[in-house]
Amino acid sequence: MEASTRPDTGLSTRKALTIGAVTKILEREFDDISISKIRYLEDQKLLSPRRTPGGYRLYSQADVERLRSILRMQRDEFLPLRVIRQELASGASERKDTVGAGASLRRAGSVETGGSARLSLDEMVDQTSTSAEVITDLEEWRIVQPRQINGVKTYDETDREIVKACGELARFGVAGRNLRAIRTAADREAQLLEQVIGPALQSSNATRRREAIENLETLAATTGSLTHLLLVRDLRKLTGEE
Repeated sequence: MEASTRPDTGLSTRKALTIGAVTKILEREFDDISISKIRYLEDQKLLSPRRTPGGYRLYSQADVERLRSILRMQRDEFLPLRVIRQELASGASERKDTVGAGASLRRAGSVETGGSARLSLDEMVDQTSTSAEVITDLEEWRIVQPRQINGVKTYDETDREIVKACGELARFGVAGRNLRAIRTAADREAQLLEQVIGPALQSSNATRRREAIENLETLAATTGSLTHLLLVRDLRKLTGEE
């Protein structure tokens, strides 16, 4: 029997809610909420409602608030589930600083581009403290890849963070032409992951495509970590540690 609830968000801490009741509570704020979406988030280990002996899900107020936080991070910050899982684990979803600079950095490191801010060249120069000449040089070597929107060249948050990193390397005399090996290695990693995940990304099934994006995020993080570890191992030879 479905637990009763008032029209607003005031939930009794003593009463558990069925998945249908939770959907009705949240649909006023989230138009795309559905029972299947809640089940999918549970499958992804983001929710753990208790179950009755008959297997029915029962959600507490804490479960509903956790779900609301997840949906807000998806909608407002365009975060992939991998990052949302980390945010929930750290308790960061309860802090106001998840919006703004922190959210921008997380979007920059995400394979999903939705919601990424678009920047002009002047804004890139201002936000990265890097000259237009250096940014243009990075474009020539395909390190930075702006898009043309309505005839205007624009950059996203990932471009901005790349420019910042390259600006730091430039302080040591590393120019855009010196980064070709890194660009080529990234291209090859992307090709490898495309072979593994690519077909699922083209699926017309929204759930399967979402799962593919999550898997792509995980693989990207893993290959990035492996690349770093291999680099560290090789650099130890320079210090005589091996």
